[in-house]
Amino acid sequence: MIGFETIGNATVTCFDDRPILATDPWIAGDAYFGSWSPSHDMPEAQREHVLACPYVWLSHGHPDHANAASLDLLAGKTILLPDHAGGRMLADLSRLGFATRVLPDRVWTQLSARVRVLCVADYNQDAVLLVDVDGRLIVDVNDAVERGWGPFVKKIVAGYDQSFLLKLFGYGDADMINVFDEDGRSRVPPPPTAGEESRRAWDALFAEKVRFWARYFGTRYLIPFSMFHQYQRADSAWANAYTTPPSAFAGVRVPGCEILPPFVRFDCERDELVPIGPAPRPEAPLRDPRAFGDDWSEPLEAGEARRLERYVHDNRLLVAHLDAVTFRVGGREHHVELGGRRGDRRHGRAIAFEAPRGSLMQAVEHEVFDDLLIGNFMRTTLRGDWGPARAPNVLYAHFTPYVARYADNARVKTDEALASYLGEYRRRAPLDYLLHRIEFDGVQRIRTFIDPNSKVFRVATRAYAYVKSGLGAQQRERPAAAAPRASSATA
Repeated sequence: MIGFETIGNATVTCFDDRPILATDPWIAGDAYFGSWSPSHDMPEAQREHVLACPYVWLSHGHPDHANAASLDLLAGKTILLPDHAGGRMLADLSRLGFATRVLPDRVWTQLSARVRVLCVADYNQDAVLLVDVDGRLIVDVNDAVERGWGPFVKKIVAGYDQSFLLKLFGYGDADMINVFDEDGRSRVPPPPTAGEESRRAWDALFAEKVRFWARYFGTRYLIPFSMFHQYQRADSAWANAYTTPPSAFAGVRVPGCEILPPFVRFDCERDELVPIGPAPRPEAPLRDPRAFGDDWSEPLEAGEARRLERYVHDNRLLVAHLDAVTFRVGGREHHVELGGRRGDRRHGRAIAFEAPRGSLMQAVEHEVFDDLLIGNFMRTTLRGDWGPARAPNVLYAHFTPYVARYADNARVKTDEALASYLGEYRRRAPLDYLLHRIEFDGVQRIRTFIDPNSKVFRVATRAYAYVKSGLGAQQRERPAAAAPRASSATA
């Protein structure tokens, strides 16, 4: 077959008479300290296709994309990587003995006679992959957020009659939402399961996001992607109420773009689309956190509090945003001051994490704090003035990118190093970067200072969506292509 199939959480497997390329294969094990497990079983045929590929592309280091247990099964393959400044994934995988190859940014690379790829890395340590399979274009956005590469991608999409957008859409649980104010009030609204009113509100927001991004990229088809997980730890199972079922797409209509099932096989030679239909897993039986090395009553061992303090202090970027970071472990608080004496409040903001010792210290030792955030069993409390934004956006102005993306992933921990780091991405696409930063800073101001429940916020959001999606309108005007023939057979 010449074509592709989508399966698992964020895997697209591309064929040129044989399997050639698989992306982000999560085919074994759990993720986020055991918090996540896959929501669907992977059929044996699709699993074998992944294992037969000579090339595997990894978008970023999160364990539902670069999964350690899955990587153990991929020995002998060439791991294709985005050109991330800092090169952490390259260094880590090379040290483990994998054959690695960095894809040059924004340049097509031929993998076989009919399969070629183009990768774009961004300063958030995310990446997108464009795959041309016999003249059809796959736009694998996975769970990346558009950060200046959108116009470049849209221009490429405009040159193809058949194009497929593979992208995360959801209610928001695939990020840190276990966030509270000092008074114990959650920073995330009640889940869709809370009642009919909540369901309508979440579904309306969800449909708006789907329509916006489908119009923005201008692809002919959209395939739900990078959203297929469930929570299995007893201390994170509450977040299952915020996971997004594939049925959420059923009522969404996008003019000019057809929404396909999430798991499909597309045959380029026959121009035929076949649903794969993997079995959804039953709701995972809740597992005790101790099965993953986490005992909530266990205090820090000697010296571990100092390691936490060193981890925070080494990241000099936080000094400009926070007064203090507190860790509550085993019922004891460990307070880390930033940039001043205790009680000296320069910013009026502090953050407190309540977490079990085992995963907390693993996150610090291996510098993967984002894995702890996304697991959604750690409780985060915001102290002081963080503005009205909801989770997870509320953490992005003052915490998440500086710890998870810059310090942990890119090894950037000072203002000077950050300026040099961002300068590398600016040099790759100066105009795109400049326009994005102007836009991004404006959006951050809206999120930080305007109540998301207010009329002003809704008007500003709609105006932003109208302007941003309208920028690509002319690029989407191209001759109509015949739709692929749908087959009711299951691959």
